[in-house]
Amino acid sequence: MRLPDFPWDTLAGAKAIAAAHPRGLVDLSVGSPVDPTPELLQRALREATDAHGYPTNWGTPEVRRAIVAWFERVRGVPGLAEEGVLVTVGSKELVAGLPQQLGLGVGDAVVHPRVAYPTYDIGARMAGATPVPADDPDDWPAATRLVWVNSPSNPTGAVLGTDALRRIVTAARERGIVVASDECYARLPWEVDEAPSILDPRVTDGDLTGLLAVYSLSKQSNLAGYRAAFVAGDAPLVQRVLAVRKHLGLMAPTPVQHALAVALGDEAHVDEQRERYRARREQLLPSLEARGFDVASEAGLYLWASDGTDALAQVDALARLGILVAPGTFYGDPSHVRVALTAPDERIAEAAARLRG
Repeated sequence: MRLPDFPWDTLAGAKAIAAAHPRGLVDLSVGSPVDPTPELLQRALREATDAHGYPTNWGTPEVRRAIVAWFERVRGVPGLAEEGVLVTVGSKELVAGLPQQLGLGVGDAVVHPRVAYPTYDIGARMAGATPVPADDPDDWPAATRLVWVNSPSNPTGAVLGTDALRRIVTAARERGIVVASDECYARLPWEVDEAPSILDPRVTDGDLTGLLAVYSLSKQSNLAGYRAAFVAGDAPLVQRVLAVRKHLGLMAPTPVQHALAVALGDEAHVDEQRERYRARREQLLPSLEARGFDVASEAGLYLWASDGTDALAQVDALARLGILVAPGTFYGDPSHVRVALTAPDERIAEAAARLRG
């Protein structure tokens, strides 16, 4: 099996142009956090460094209880069973590996949004299944076994409300399809009141059959380097995935599991980080608009922007300002660019100044 080249490797030329700017490179092409990991969580990691035994694949009782409590308190999902939650080694490995772990293969279809993070496609291919970009349940092929939902969307920031999610769940249940919802940006709403979970009772009527929600603390807690994430939902389905993961040795380190549990119990650091991103967004968004870009940004870490020209032309034009962004072609859209909010305040201010000329 031959996979496509890693998309960001193709930005080397634009990066070299941007780096040659007299006032330096402003890299807004990736969503990697730049702010410090909160001291509370660094301390939690240190507290658990006597980790002489193998970690548990499932998650320690402490972290499983923390995930259940967090879903009820923060995401409005009561009554999750501990059997229905599972710690993962970051969320990307789960996105890439879930089709395989569900036993999908040749002849099966994996549906993902038309404009989407490329790993949904890669995960289907790794399993030997067929990736299918489709936003409407009416467009799902007969062979569909897994549907990926991503709300808030990476890259567009679009949020699916409860009615849209209910339609997806209803259509999937009529055909016995698993729905996995990537919700990693749910704690960063800007132009909406909330980004509801696929597990929300308003969506499920209390029945989690066939449903999985994926979440990561990389963005909300600056824990990207810890690889701290989890999946939750239909308990028998989670246990089926866990059984495969035990064979694969997929387990988060014990200190990370403790830090994850502590992070889920503290909202103050999440609120603080969200305000940092809000301030950066409030500088960048109007500066892009002043430059002639239309910008979408309901939620999440990115500004989805277009000046009406080809995405690669937009990347090159911004590179000449010393600003590196990701072309929409990475996500299936040749007319937009994705602009990340993950740069230090000084670099964000510099980008805003350059955009305004």
